[in-house]
Amino acid sequence: MSFRNALTVGTVFLGLTTATCTSSAEESPTPDKAPLKAVAPVNALPTDAKVAEAPLNAQAAQSKVVHFRDQVMGTVVDITVWTDDEPGAKKAADAVFAEFKRVDALMSSWLDDSAVARINKAAGSGAIPVTPELFNLVQTAIGAGKESKGAFDITVGAFRGLWKFDQDIDGSIPKKSEVVARAKLVNYKKVQLNGKDSSIKLARKGMRLTLGGIAKGHAVDQSVAIMRDKGFDNFILQAGGDLFASGSKGDRKWRVGIRDPRGPRESSFAVAEISNRTFSTSGDYERFVVKDGVRYHHLLDPATGRPATKSRSVTVLAPNALTADIWSTALFIMGHEAGMKIVEARTELDAVFVDKDNHVHISSGLQGMLRTLKEPTEGI
Repeated sequence: MSFRNALTVGTVFLGLTTATCTSSAEESPTPDKAPLKAVAPVNALPTDAKVAEAPLNAQAAQSKVVHFRDQVMGTVVDITVWTDDEPGAKKAADAVFAEFKRVDALMSSWLDDSAVARINKAAGSGAIPVTPELFNLVQTAIGAGKESKGAFDITVGAFRGLWKFDQDIDGSIPKKSEVVARAKLVNYKKVQLNGKDSSIKLARKGMRLTLGGIAKGHAVDQSVAIMRDKGFDNFILQAGGDLFASGSKGDRKWRVGIRDPRGPRESSFAVAEISNRTFSTSGDYERFVVKDGVRYHHLLDPATGRPATKSRSVTVLAPNALTADIWSTALFIMGHEAGMKIVEARTELDAVFVDKDNHVHISSGLQGMLRTLKEPTEGI
């Protein structure tokens, strides 16, 4: 038996760790409660990488890349800005970090006084009034559960403490009977929303919400707006597996890579040049245990209560981080056969699947845009 808490380097030109996606056993705690556990699946390439043929114009030549970083929401938030105003960029970055901390305080289930924690504590008994912001986010998540036919389910928080992929990782695998019993508490349809008083109730005792990656996606979108409101249009903002590329680096689009699921930490098997879009990846290499030749990971299939088996990684390109977060998780669980039909039917989505057999499947919208560097590495 072996198990690993992986760490990666190379995002936004700097090292970065990442955290959970939504349909995991539970989102990672804030850094002061546990060490970071996972890897960053989407990587920006080094600054000397050739990303476009056009040279930088004279105005752009006065600008430079500046970096800012903080730890919040159980991950590292990295901001890379192309600017000639470093002091102003620092103020904008500080505002972004403050926004992440605000969202964390509202939506983390690891903080005893958060609204989500209060909802979980009241499961099976009473409704908890929440802010319109949280109500709307949960409502969006419930809608995603319906659209994905249950592949995306924020009540998988019920498995917390049973599957141990966070700070409690110990290599253990729960008994089938324990999983079956806990799975009875997983059902997004049992989340009761009351729009009249903006309250949320979990129908059964023992149910638990986990917003995990959806909260980070929300925080990324909020932070992109903050950066732009403060006059910065050219930047990459990454929080774990969620990366938003805004504008450009001078005359060059931002170039990002998709991590090789079984390759070295910094290895990408494909790259794309993007602007004003989000890349979000869900992968089985973020937090996992290998036991008796089987990989057990944190992305749980709500239908079985066990790690999903149809994908190694799914990367989604979308207009915003919240959408990309939701669908990278849902599509990972659904697999490429069912998932690609959804992607092709939705004009706002594109996706790259690495399936369980290590085959790559690319949606039509990324044909010609995505450049494959190599075949993904084989391995368990």
